[in-house]
Amino acid sequence: MQNFGKTAVLAGGFSAEREVSLSSGAAVLAALKSKGIDAHLFDPAATDLSELKNQGFTVAFNVLHGTYGEDGTVQGALEALGMPYTGCGVLASALGMDKYRCKLIWQALGLPVPPFAVLHDDSDFAAVEAQLGLPLFVKPAAEGSSVGVHKVKQAGELAQVYRQLRGQKLHGEILAEQFVSGGEYTCGVLNGEPMPTVRIIPQTEFYDYEAKYLRNDTVYQCPSDLPPERETEMRDLAVRAFAAIGGADNCGRVDFLRGENGELYVLEANTLPGMTDHSLIPKAAAQSGIGFADLCVKILETAYEKS
Repeated sequence: MQNFGKTAVLAGGFSAEREVSLSSGAAVLAALKSKGIDAHLFDPAATDLSELKNQGFTVAFNVLHGTYGEDGTVQGALEALGMPYTGCGVLASALGMDKYRCKLIWQALGLPVPPFAVLHDDSDFAAVEAQLGLPLFVKPAAEGSSVGVHKVKQAGELAQVYRQLRGQKLHGEILAEQFVSGGEYTCGVLNGEPMPTVRIIPQTEFYDYEAKYLRNDTVYQCPSDLPPERETEMRDLAVRAFAAIGGADNCGRVDFLRGENGELYVLEANTLPGMTDHSLIPKAAAQSGIGFADLCVKILETAYEKS
């Protein structure tokens, strides 16, 4: 195994996903230590990032979910410091965090995305409801972990939800997205290779923050229930979608929706997936025979492969 030197596990930070990030950081820290790696938790909200070099760190394992940690900002800072780091680079991180511009790229390449609309203060909300149908989802374009996601079920409700989200000063445009009812799935990508697909069956209305992090009754099927030809199709789409934003040689995840007739839709990319006991990349890795600690080492190795 490579000698990684003093490894900073970047966790915590300033975003709405701070607590999730700290959970990921604790899990990664324990895993790396179990492999004999000199790893230490480093929270940029407590210690300025410039201290990485002063404290003798040689590589950063980034699990700073959300704004600042996942949107290209910290990636640019780490590159300015000359510090190798895990996860995608500046461009892929910025695009992956921005669901709207991600969708535009995928649409241009002919990848299937659910129909959507960008909402503004002067939008004809009734027309959007008619265009996309009810129920529909509303979400901020540049938040993660389902922060700010709402399911609109009643006619006339869209305008109210939009104003509520605007008042919360969340990041990115506000999107309305057509409801796709055939199931939620995800497919991880590691070093350009697809991982086994996972079907997600929440006991809540949809796979929201509560279902992701706070409940123990969300069902994860891995291997998923996809027939072989759809499994192959989803894996291929995941690799293509992740490569399209510049994430090919890193570790990430592409989320999907499945229509009632089995058709697949690319939903969003996650360039810095969660690494908790509820997280999906570790579940897919386990299905491939890769334990959590070994997965963390494989991800750490990618820091040097792209530097």
